[in-house]
Amino acid sequence: MKALFDEVSTKCSKLTTRSYSTSFSLGIYLLDSSIRKPIYGIYGFVRLADEIVDSFHGFDKSTLLDRLKMETYRAIDERISLNPILNSFQEAVNQYQIEHELIETFLNSMEMDLDKNSYNQLGYEKYILGSAEVVGLMCLRVFTYGNDDLFKQLKPAAQKLGSAFQKINFLRDVQADFKQLGRTYFPDVEMEAFSNEDKFKIEKEIELEFQEALVGIKQLPTSSRLGVYVAYVYYLQLLKRIKNLPANRMMEERVSVPNSHKFGLMVNSFVKHQLNLL
Repeated sequence: MKALFDEVSTKCSKLTTRSYSTSFSLGIYLLDSSIRKPIYGIYGFVRLADEIVDSFHGFDKSTLLDRLKMETYRAIDERISLNPILNSFQEAVNQYQIEHELIETFLNSMEMDLDKNSYNQLGYEKYILGSAEVVGLMCLRVFTYGNDDLFKQLKPAAQKLGSAFQKINFLRDVQADFKQLGRTYFPDVEMEAFSNEDKFKIEKEIELEFQEALVGIKQLPTSSRLGVYVAYVYYLQLLKRIKNLPANRMMEERVSVPNSHKFGLMVNSFVKHQLNLL
């Protein structure tokens, strides 16, 4: 029965999530059980595309990404794929009516990583829209259970949260992006002379986006509020650690939050949620 293959597909997406991101795994674990499956499906797909452009060195990345794009839309149309990650993703797309436009915008940003090494302000905003904001909107389609009015109401906050997450990732990974991949995402910033002033400006952008995002998080249905809040709290802690390092140190080491600390953040968030103190 296909149901067994669908179950295996979900397990593949879940394993992918746990292998690549303990923070998002914690957040997804705290979602209502009814919506964990499609969120694993979305994350697995996003991670697969991201790994093609970031990790598959020595292979024809452009061909692999084109193939992924073709197979993704075929899976959605046929409602099945022999690729378990895509099979899991198409199920989420079809069940929650995730717009193809969001998928296309995401894949366009992945294509930008194939040959773009630096960005002006317009390119920076376009990349973040596709690589992060639309991913948040895919998840929001799941969180709002087909309630289009609620989706539209929370859409700006979801985009701000995705943008903030991505900018923190850029800061966290600035060393690897620049020194290993030759990428500079921040516009008008010379990474060879990355300064505390550059860093402070980016941090202020993120803080403003977090403020707007939190307003939306508090309005999410109870089935998703805690899980999203935990991801928010984890990234907020990551930002605090980044702020404590000077710019030159950011170019030498990768900031992270220990797993033991993540667990503490999760417990504290759970208590706040239970007491309605978010």
